[in-house]
Amino acid sequence: MPSELYSQLVVRLHGTGVALLLLGGNHDSVATLGESRALLACLSATVIGAADDPNAQVVVLPKRGGLRKAGCVVCAIPFIRPRDVLQSQPGQSAEDKQQSLQAAIQAHYAAVFDAASVRRAALEAELGHKLPLIATGHLTTVGASTSESVREIYVGSLNAFPSTAFPVVDYIALGHIHQPQKVGGFNHIRYCGSPIPLSFDEVRQQKEVLLVDLDANGLQTITPLSVPRFQALVSVSGNLVALAEMIRAAAADGTPEHPTWLEVTVAEDDYLADLPARIEAMTEGLPVEVLRIRRQRGNTAATLAAAASETLDELSPHDVFTRRLAQEELAEDLKLALHDRYRAIVTSLQEGQA
Repeated sequence: MPSELYSQLVVRLHGTGVALLLLGGNHDSVATLGESRALLACLSATVIGAADDPNAQVVVLPKRGGLRKAGCVVCAIPFIRPRDVLQSQPGQSAEDKQQSLQAAIQAHYAAVFDAASVRRAALEAELGHKLPLIATGHLTTVGASTSESVREIYVGSLNAFPSTAFPVVDYIALGHIHQPQKVGGFNHIRYCGSPIPLSFDEVRQQKEVLLVDLDANGLQTITPLSVPRFQALVSVSGNLVALAEMIRAAAADGTPEHPTWLEVTVAEDDYLADLPARIEAMTEGLPVEVLRIRRQRGNTAATLAAAASETLDELSPHDVFTRRLAQEELAEDLKLALHDRYRAIVTSLQEGQA
């Protein structure tokens, strides 16, 4: 079904005259994406699977409205695997590896930016007017809010890429983080997020796509377009008595054809060995489907055990600040502002020591 939906998307967008740009992510197979590249090119779709040749990652997209004239130039950078840009060196510490990878990714962005700038200059000379420049990326950036379904994509090497390390372009479209958000307080650096919830901690997020308008003068407007929710997801938590009522309430959002998907966290009664059977009995005859059962005590114990095994030597100053800030009930925009302020203070201190 996913491959069928993918094919339908490409065909339907081609039918509307849309030029489609497909970029590989950390879950995608470069070989699989490459197999259909030539075929999809006949359907107005450009596929960039791997971060190899910088010139191959420069894509010219046409203007909106069916015209084939150049509308913008894109630094079409997919997910960057460490092996794409870096060779391991013996004897490097974890900090050395992190700094080397960040520098390599930044250098790759600079190389693609330089190639795109040359291409744009040639097109502008031919057309007689300016063209906007866009960059993409599939990575975690400093200060981005993640969810439990987001994998750390540079485990042990690079925790997050600084927003200041991106080249200066009109707009930067980012993937990997599922929650819609600005990056580093910059209006032109955005995650549009995933179009559907990919874990139960994303249930309360309003999913969206972004309509971005650019012209010869650069970025004009960004309009969020809300994505309808077609599948009901509900997370319930409590003892068995409370859960029975919560599950019946959640069933009101489902139908036999499209049952409500449930995450059930059992509190107080989580020591019972037959929890799956008890939960199954509660849901019998109801339009619900239980995708996950969690024991609150077990989850808490695992969290405490992991925290107890850590030392300050294993945490960066940013890790400590982030975990302390997470304990405060603050609005996301205020948390982001505090993150930015903290980063600025740490950076100024480090520069003063250099």
